[in-house]
Amino acid sequence: MLRWFIVCIVIAIVAGIFGFGGISDAAAGIAKVIFFIFIIGAIIAFLLFKKIF
Repeated sequence: MLRWFIVCIVIAIVAGIFGFGGISDAAAGIAKVIFFIFIIGAIIAFLLFKKIF
């Protein structure tokens, strides 16, 4: 149980450093781009899969 506590504390410290350092803005921008790429890919895959069957 102590090991999980230490792991969570380390993750929280690293997330805090990245969150307050401005890296979160870049990560959010990248996440938005990847989200839209996957949405477009899912629509294309759905249309192609629909034509096959």
